[in-house]
Amino acid sequence: MKWITRENIKVDRVACPWLIRRFVDSQAEFLFVEESKLLETAERERAIPFDAPKLSAVKLNHRGERCSFEAIIEDYNVSSPGLAQLALIVRAADVKGQEHVAPEGIGLRAIAHGTAALGISDEQRLAQGFLIYDALLEYARRQEAQRTSQGRSETQQPSSALAT
Repeated sequence: MKWITRENIKVDRVACPWLIRRFVDSQAEFLFVEESKLLETAERERAIPFDAPKLSAVKLNHRGERCSFEAIIEDYNVSSPGLAQLALIVRAADVKGQEHVAPEGIGLRAIAHGTAALGISDEQRLAQGFLIYDALLEYARRQEAQRTSQGRSETQQPSSALAT
């Protein structure tokens, strides 16, 4: 299947293809075009458009304070350990005013803007960005496992404490 978004990709437009390829469509092909040509090209190429907040006809888009990454998770019922936390990191990096939802977002935003400043193609940004999102998902999974482990140990009392 073909997927299409605006050119000059940064945070959400790298995160969404990563999410699509990893959890929705492993054979996905991505097209990057000028925003003014997005809907016309999507129709001609039979591609699914995503992350074009100025185009209300695009279904996989920002929704209130949430980013397109979260819309794809919702619409495609994607679930995996750590993914909810990664979605917050992406939102914090991508949506102005949402930086507070995940402190890691500031670093991801810096990486995305730095990668864009290198002047490499959108395809190269994807290739390099996928490793970053793989690493962030693993980080989020480990954080989730650590919180779960701590929660269990706090609710379990040693048997000696019960004997009093």
